[in-house]
Amino acid sequence: MKNIYENVNGYFGDFGGVYVPEVLLPAIEETQNVWDEVKNDNSFWKEYLHHAKTFIGRPSPLYFAENLTKKIGGGKIYVKREDLNHTGAHKINNALGQALLVKRMGKTRIITETGAGQNGVAVATVCAKFGFDCTVYMGEEDIARQRPNVFWMENLGAKVVPVTSGTKTLKDAVNEALRDWITNVEDTHYMIGSALGAAPFPEMVKEFQKIIGQEAKSQLRELENNPEILPNKLIACVGGGSNSIGLFSDFIPNENVELIGVEAGGDGVETGKHAARFGNEKDAKIGIVQGYKSIFLQTKDGQLRETSSVSAGLDYAGIGPEHAHLQKIGRVKYTNATDKEAISALKTVMKHEGMIPALESSHAWAETLKQAKKMDSDEIVIVNQSGRGDKDIFIVADALADEKWFDFLRGKASVYFGK
Repeated sequence: MKNIYENVNGYFGDFGGVYVPEVLLPAIEETQNVWDEVKNDNSFWKEYLHHAKTFIGRPSPLYFAENLTKKIGGGKIYVKREDLNHTGAHKINNALGQALLVKRMGKTRIITETGAGQNGVAVATVCAKFGFDCTVYMGEEDIARQRPNVFWMENLGAKVVPVTSGTKTLKDAVNEALRDWITNVEDTHYMIGSALGAAPFPEMVKEFQKIIGQEAKSQLRELENNPEILPNKLIACVGGGSNSIGLFSDFIPNENVELIGVEAGGDGVETGKHAARFGNEKDAKIGIVQGYKSIFLQTKDGQLRETSSVSAGLDYAGIGPEHAHLQKIGRVKYTNATDKEAISALKTVMKHEGMIPALESSHAWAETLKQAKKMDSDEIVIVNQSGRGDKDIFIVADALADEKWFDFLRGKASVYFGK
């Protein structure tokens, strides 16, 4: 019997494929050939796991959020701490894996896109480690929102290119990276940061990220002292979809485990200012964009719609093809959290657990707090804390109207630039 979840010839059900300019086909084929060589090569995965342990710091902990569990009075909340990885997010898992592929291909330059900056920092980090030239494309709007990560990327040796076209956010950064790849295909690899794009990237990124769910499954069984136990629910935020597919992947065949992806609700789906692809049939349609077939927020004439989110990492009009497939067959439930709900969840987690999740992860937390209330005390939910919130300090301070922070900035500005 055919496995309805599997990738077949670059497609997950009706979604995926390779839709790129002819000039890029040799690079796609080269990537596919190298990927086919290594994905079942034990020596490759041994090297990957070595660096994952010694460089990234894996395994990341699975943490029991005892205070919030008691406060809410519902199900037991466990947190997969991807924020404790080197560079502060899950993105480094994929960046490491693709860097090892690039070594095999013999290319010398890596380009990537970034929204929140976590993928850009991860790619700049592995480029510094392995000696690759690095260029990061980032929307001008996102550069303004995520200046701390831009600082680190540049000091890691990356060239950060501001993208001034379109909405100046993630989708425009992807477009510019693709243009660069077309021009420099011989020596350059485009390290796509999420589980999207032309095949084989969605499969590759998932395989490098599935370590999240594999660890979580074994860690839960150890912590609960039960070799057969499974969580009742898994919750992760969904932009392009890499952290969520990484958490979900190992549990997809376990159909008693409910999988919940949380999109960016922005100001509310009813306002039109959001980045939620599902539960929004009026604007979300099947399309072929940036090399793959999936669900995209589109205008009436088929152009990508502008998106809105307090979180730069979720502010994207499309979604990875495997997520589109999993939603279509009903295996994953997709909901959304508004900007206000994400900020509120961030405040709650900081106050009661002493953790500072990224704004992206705070969307997952918003849904987790809702779900946990409805669960019995012997039920378990795992939330993926995909990144840490240091990078969001300017956005969060603005959202909280933190006058002490503003006074600090005014003081620094007067020191550097005069009154």
